[in-house]
Amino acid sequence: MKKIIIAASAIAITAGAAFASSNDGVISKYNADVRVITLENGKSYTVPRDVALPQLQVGEKVSIQLNGERDKVTGVLKPL
Repeated sequence: MKKIIIAASAIAITAGAAFASSNDGVISKYNADVRVITLENGKSYTVPRDVALPQLQVGEKVSIQLNGERDKVTGVLKPL
């Protein structure tokens, strides 16, 4: 019984992570006033006010974290 519970817990944890996604790229434009990041691939992302932003500059690499539906930014990270 313990093995089934442990296995089910592991599946539930990894399944939740599978729904989130990210888009990595280099910033081509950044408008801090309206919190819009445009990557070199042409995709633009509006970052909600409740999402913390690191200091960003054009030419930097970033990882835009998205929710499961890929319609809302949940985080902006600068890779090491």
